[in-house]
Amino acid sequence: MPTRLYFGSGAVDRLAKARLPEGRGLIITGGSSTTRFGYVDKVAAALAQGGHETIVYDKVQPNPTIEGVRACAAICREQRIAFVVGLGGGSSIDTAKAAAVMATNDGDWWDYIHGGTGGGQRIRNDALPIVAIPTTAGTGTEADPFTVITNGEEKIGGGGEKCFPALSIVDPDFMLTVPPRPTAYQGFDALFHACEGYIARTASPMSDMFALRAVELIGQSLADAVQNGDDKDARANVALGNTLAGFVETLSSCTGEHAIEHAMSARHPALPHGAGLIMIARAYWQHFAPVIPNRLTALARALRRTDAAAPEDFLAALDQLMQACGVDTLRMSEYGFTPDEFGWIADNAAQTMGGLFRLDPAPLSREDVIAILQASFR
Repeated sequence: MPTRLYFGSGAVDRLAKARLPEGRGLIITGGSSTTRFGYVDKVAAALAQGGHETIVYDKVQPNPTIEGVRACAAICREQRIAFVVGLGGGSSIDTAKAAAVMATNDGDWWDYIHGGTGGGQRIRNDALPIVAIPTTAGTGTEADPFTVITNGEEKIGGGGEKCFPALSIVDPDFMLTVPPRPTAYQGFDALFHACEGYIARTASPMSDMFALRAVELIGQSLADAVQNGDDKDARANVALGNTLAGFVETLSSCTGEHAIEHAMSARHPALPHGAGLIMIARAYWQHFAPVIPNRLTALARALRRTDAAAPEDFLAALDQLMQACGVDTLRMSEYGFTPDEFGWIADNAAQTMGGLFRLDPAPLSREDVIAILQASFR
């Protein structure tokens, strides 16, 4: 993981002495909260100390779109931007990554997407230097080379080595203002990055080490961060767990759980990604309980079930954490889902991110995906 990463309270001040190319920076953000709480101003001030002028793009959507990538890439070219800063949640940072690539490469971002209607081309030129500053603890994108961008009804992960941030600043103080529900959704996203990476066919001793520690940190502190957002220790633990889960994504991979959810939130964009993962989690993990009992038992122990002896203990630990975070009663129907969409979701998941299904510990058929959605529906 080649990114230079600074972690801790006040870490944003390191920007003043960061080794960045001379010239103007583009701060890419969602706008409302990062501006309201002064984070944009803090980042701009730190960069100004280092001699860098900045301009701001503040129109990133919660599910970042190809249109946003195109707009930011155009600004980079027209304004001769020297580096980009993704400030906010994964949406802002993923947009910054994709825009940094498109500022130096021909064509459209979708030309470089593998899956769906993507062109499957290889990214040839190095991107503009990318600075990642997360204000949420959920995606781990500050520590991996991936992006997730939506194009119509296709929500597909892409990227590669040229999408690693040059510099990441993980300052838990920037996360103190995240409301309880988003804190929970983001924390479960990070949790499942680690858990999926632990059961993926690409898992290794190195990724296992980071995965189990990430699960421990999130299991220990997520409920506290949800219940008391001002708890700095809890915020720091979840932030660190999220970044370590990003290492897991770099070293291993997500699995079919993420492919299914990407199709769900592509169909219903108002669905927060983490909420979708929570909705399908029990049925997804139950499906693999007979296949990888030892791995799920180890995850249960990491989730503070020290006496865990069976994979069902992991399912119970998940249930307990969901209840403690107040997200155990989420309903797919509240976001407009109906059972007659499940075939479309299964097909979309296979067409857009089908590669993740090949990394599941056992085959997951179209019928299996539909059954998981049916078991999760309420």
